[in-house]
Amino acid sequence: MNYREQIDKYFDKHWFEMMRDIARMVAINSEKMPAEEGMPFGRGPYEALQEFLEMAKEHGFAPKNYDNYVGAIDLNDKEKQLDILAHLDVVPAGEGWTVTDPFEAVIKEGKIYGRGTADDKGPAVVAMYAMQCVRDLGIELKKNARLIVGTDEECGSGDIPHYYAVEKEAPMTFSPDAEYPVINIEKGSIHPKFRASWSEESALPRVTEIQGSLKVNVLPGKARAAVEGMSLEAMQEIAQTVGQTTKMSYELEQDGKLVRITAIGKGAHAASPEEGNNALTGLIEYLLALPLAESEAVRKLKSLKKLYPHGDSQGKALGVAMQDEESGALTLCFSMLDFGLTGFVGQFDCRAPLCANNENMRDVAERNLAAEGIVMDHDDMSAPHHVPGDSDVVKELLKVYEAYTGQKGECIAIGGGTYVHHLKNGVAFGCSMPGTDNKMHGADEFAVIEELIISAKIFAQVIIDLCA
Repeated sequence: MNYREQIDKYFDKHWFEMMRDIARMVAINSEKMPAEEGMPFGRGPYEALQEFLEMAKEHGFAPKNYDNYVGAIDLNDKEKQLDILAHLDVVPAGEGWTVTDPFEAVIKEGKIYGRGTADDKGPAVVAMYAMQCVRDLGIELKKNARLIVGTDEECGSGDIPHYYAVEKEAPMTFSPDAEYPVINIEKGSIHPKFRASWSEESALPRVTEIQGSLKVNVLPGKARAAVEGMSLEAMQEIAQTVGQTTKMSYELEQDGKLVRITAIGKGAHAASPEEGNNALTGLIEYLLALPLAESEAVRKLKSLKKLYPHGDSQGKALGVAMQDEESGALTLCFSMLDFGLTGFVGQFDCRAPLCANNENMRDVAERNLAAEGIVMDHDDMSAPHHVPGDSDVVKELLKVYEAYTGQKGECIAIGGGTYVHHLKNGVAFGCSMPGTDNKMHGADEFAVIEELIISAKIFAQVIIDLCA
């Protein structure tokens, strides 16, 4: 059933109201805060949920509140067919905003700016308007669509188990918290710690400390170390030579008997390590170019270089490189290292394709580290998520996407995880068009207004088609 003309007219009339309601939600700082009584994720997410549910009432819905973890609104009281899963919590505002204050939405040059406009308050409001459109057009449906709004997506999704402990998963689910066309594969993951220890050795020159990223899922753009027993001038000369190979810079400064080094590469998300230049592996490359005194610490540094060489983002040296046609190649990012005079603890972040499992990935990494005298935690892989491309939900979403955008619909595999990672028939769908960088999680986050409007139209048509 094609209701394109009626849907277009509806949003020609109501699009600005939708922007106004997005601005209303953006005004609430809903980053995770300390829990309070009745506020499992803090006051901000709680207030955002209350505001959204009140807004839903004003739009004629009868919202449900699941103990302030999750809220939901239904299109009708019939058998549930489709869940739309969005969230109202946001990442911290951070610094560097120039267009507007993070919690004061502003429309400028076809975009609406503010924290949450793209991730994920804007899409949550868009989904509500899509449901309202179907209802106001008086279209008879045989089944129900439900919008679920959570409050803890950014910090672990502790809200979702609470909801699904009392509600069954709908036969089909999509989350408007990503991009188009359809993300139907989310890679598996593992990020184990590994360690080694030794007795302190005093021979000079020696490395006294190394520090990588502070978060395992962030490829370090900077890494730091200290060296004792070498002159600043000699180290600077070697830094210039190594920098030509690593494509990085090294800042050095004298600190008493130590020379402190800051390696500067390019940061990236661990799910896309090829987009960055790993400062930690580049720092190890530099340190091992120095004339360090032979020691167990240096031997372990050489082992780390052997297993995680600079520029290897697919785990080739660790022996775990693999790929498949549907989900692409494994990625691996050596991101964290706390190295001292008597040992180290490190950690890597691996995003693994559908063909990966504990036996061919985790166990291989563990054996190859053990061969170098390094012990790795025996963590299980987090399983990948896959909804087949020929499933009814994927085919329907792609069909409507193509009809309303004129662009080719296709399935996408990603290294990250979304709200639907643990839902049997859940995929990510919208609201950003391919190629749009809406600065999600960064300063001056925005959503393109036309993309939000067309998303509302797409969602309305999807609801009609799936619930008819």
